[in-house]
Amino acid sequence: MNIQQLRYVFEVARHRLNVSEAAEALFTSQPGVSKQIRQLEEELAVEIFVRHGKRLVDITEPGKQVLAIAARILQEVDNLREVGAEFSNEATGSLSIAFTHTQARYALPPVVRSFMARYPNVRLSFHQGNPLQVCEYVLSGVADIAIATEAIAEHEDIVMLPCYQWNRCIIAPVRHPILSTQPLTLDAIARYPIVTYDFAFTGRNKINEAFIGRGLKPNVVLTAIDSDVIKTYVAMGLGVGIVAKMAFDPAVDKELGMVDAAHLFASSTTRIGLRRNAWLRGYVYAFIEYFAPHLTRRVVDAALAGGGEDPGL
Repeated sequence: MNIQQLRYVFEVARHRLNVSEAAEALFTSQPGVSKQIRQLEEELAVEIFVRHGKRLVDITEPGKQVLAIAARILQEVDNLREVGAEFSNEATGSLSIAFTHTQARYALPPVVRSFMARYPNVRLSFHQGNPLQVCEYVLSGVADIAIATEAIAEHEDIVMLPCYQWNRCIIAPVRHPILSTQPLTLDAIARYPIVTYDFAFTGRNKINEAFIGRGLKPNVVLTAIDSDVIKTYVAMGLGVGIVAKMAFDPAVDKELGMVDAAHLFASSTTRIGLRRNAWLRGYVYAFIEYFAPHLTRRVVDAALAGGGEDPGL
């Protein structure tokens, strides 16, 4: 048994039992992957995968336990490498971040600017997706940090750290009557077609809950994952938009007007997600603290260890 064999079975499971894709990700051949998996199964005297001919179609019950143990071992191996890298050169390395569009477009740029000024030799890589996808990037080891508003709390293997709270605003073309409606109410908004976020994104459930609570069924005519796309179609007159307030910039969005809607919707919390028991390089702590100054190294370590004080906002 060796680490390579554990990595092979882990990658095959991560690629939905597609051996060709796993081999490509591992920069090796499909027959080589299959051979190593067979050798591991023979040594353990259990079948890890269910086969139909030459195809893998499922994971056996003992295979699920093998994969769980393999994931822990591989994480610890990665941690060992990080320890060596930390003490050989603490200012050089790589940091991979998974995030949703709103965070990438509006919250992260000043953080990245400050971080790169301090750590010019750390290579950053970004992965954008919906909240569930960014969590999977972290769980699979593709990313070190997840930044999202939804879904992080649903994964028990991800430690959730609250960063900041935000709310929504209503946007519309500058002469639209909704902008001068006083007081702004959900009933008033529901009279118009609505353009807002896709169900998987950016606190959409908070919007739904607010209208349902008032017994209203809004006419949502278009949804998107991107605040800029929403603003484009609102400017075209397709409807009024409901977006994160941070997404509106009066200097840029000159065709649009904005009304604060924080009194109508429950606030949302953006969180950082980290793999439980992960070992972090010094510059990862620095990035987290740039993004959320209250998340000091001591607070992050206590959360990763499963104890310590609540790092609440």
